[in-house]
Amino acid sequence: MPIYQIVAADSRSARTGKILDVVGRYEPLKDPLLVSAKEDRVMLWLKNGALPTDTVRSLFRRSGLWLKWNLTRKGLGEAAIAIEMEKWQMMQAEKHQREQARKASRRAAHRKARKGAQAEAPAAPPVAAETTGQA
Repeated sequence: MPIYQIVAADSRSARTGKILDVVGRYEPLKDPLLVSAKEDRVMLWLKNGALPTDTVRSLFRRSGLWLKWNLTRKGLGEAAIAIEMEKWQMMQAEKHQREQARKASRRAAHRKARKGAQAEAPAAPPVAAETTGQA
């Protein structure tokens, strides 16, 4: 079962080099996938100039951390950030509902197509017993 750590590492060291800080965890097989991060540590590293990889950035977008980081960079106050995060969470809940409805309709269409294919398939003709012409 794959579980990945989100870490802060020095870009000058090798890929398997020294890890500076473990800032989160990613579990892709959970439904919905689980991205847990130490928000204060992530923000600290981003403020200090850390650049996330494309994959980590996409995970932060899914969890809302990237939006919060962008709002903090713009200089918004805590109240304004909280309001924006509530809006984002509501939009994410709606998005999740749409995805669930789309998955359900796909499953229903797949089942219907499979039942239709089974009904249309002709039954195998009976196999006639062969006789040998020996006298």
